[in-house]
Amino acid sequence: MANREEKRNLETIPVGSLGIISLAGCKPLGEKVDQYLVKWRAERESEHKESLAFAGYMRDSYLLDAKVPRFGSGEAKGQILESVRGSDLYLLVDVLNYSMTYSLCGHENHMSPDDHYQDLKRIIAAVGGKARRITVIMPFLYESRQHKRTSRESLDCALALQELVGMGVDNIITFDAHDPRVQNAIPLHGFETVQPAYQFIKGLLRNVKDLQLDSDHMMVISPDEGGMKRAIYIANVLGLDMGMFYKRRDYTRIVNGRNPIVAHEFLGSNVEGKDMIIIDDMISSGESVLEVASALKERKANKIFVFSTFGLFTSGLDKFDKAYENGVINKVLTTNLIYQSPELLQRDWYISCDMSKYIAYIIDTLNHDSSISDLLNPNERIQNIVAKYRKGEL
Repeated sequence: MANREEKRNLETIPVGSLGIISLAGCKPLGEKVDQYLVKWRAERESEHKESLAFAGYMRDSYLLDAKVPRFGSGEAKGQILESVRGSDLYLLVDVLNYSMTYSLCGHENHMSPDDHYQDLKRIIAAVGGKARRITVIMPFLYESRQHKRTSRESLDCALALQELVGMGVDNIITFDAHDPRVQNAIPLHGFETVQPAYQFIKGLLRNVKDLQLDSDHMMVISPDEGGMKRAIYIANVLGLDMGMFYKRRDYTRIVNGRNPIVAHEFLGSNVEGKDMIIIDDMISSGESVLEVASALKERKANKIFVFSTFGLFTSGLDKFDKAYENGVINKVLTTNLIYQSPELLQRDWYISCDMSKYIAYIIDTLNHDSSISDLLNPNERIQNIVAKYRKGEL
């Protein structure tokens, strides 16, 4: 499989010299992506390698030196410490990395999504229009939960997308956007939302033995009506049945800015004795996914696996520890697209799905101006890994 993909786009000329700027909160992911690209490009055979169009094609690193120093007042500026003229730039940013701090009038301030987004704009401004093309890879789309308006509200995600495009960004690549329709805000520019379905299935099959992947023994569950599309996709490619919960809310009251959930109602066939895959785009506090898991356990479900692209765990890990001890959940799989705390990585119930190789494929392909549509539909790769698992080759 790797060979097929690594040979895919050799003959086209790169758009420009490849440059990756990994913003401070995204350094570890950027370094892993860079290692793949360095390795592939060193091994890649091409008859054009000596030509002028391929100048700078093989390098020890594609990461460019950039930083955002701050003044004592907490203000900042973006700096790029090497030339980017004519480069095909890829900016990686993790807006959810709360572990980053800066000094604000002597106080330690943790970076919010707003701070990370502002830093991204500073770096784009420092490019000063000199790059050939700018692609922003923002795994968790900034403000993507504020994607539609109810009454007098700001449309933050749409505003941010328009702002980036106005600054000269050509493409925005994100993962599992909360609602992909937000791209309607920038209809003339590139916007891709990528699903990590293959990495989840690979993570599960590599870490859990003796699963029976058929509709008699396994089911896919969407915890709400919004996530149906993800669940339908996984259920279809694995040949499983699916069910969903919908949230019954109390619309007469408002608690913490929203109508409280009264109950999770289930729609679907009998779950008794079957393993469950609950799939969602994010675990925020984790309350709703754990309520769904408990509701499935009450209906006598067997093992429960949770797939979620972004594990925020905003209320800590205690609830998950308890649910694991009580046998409510078996494994939780999230990606390394956003910051993962050291405590999370040590948990027995946690499986981390590494997305760096996938991002490297996307960057490599786009730099050659080739199509990424086969990367966006991982059905073939999923079927291959399932076949290997059934033969006991994983």
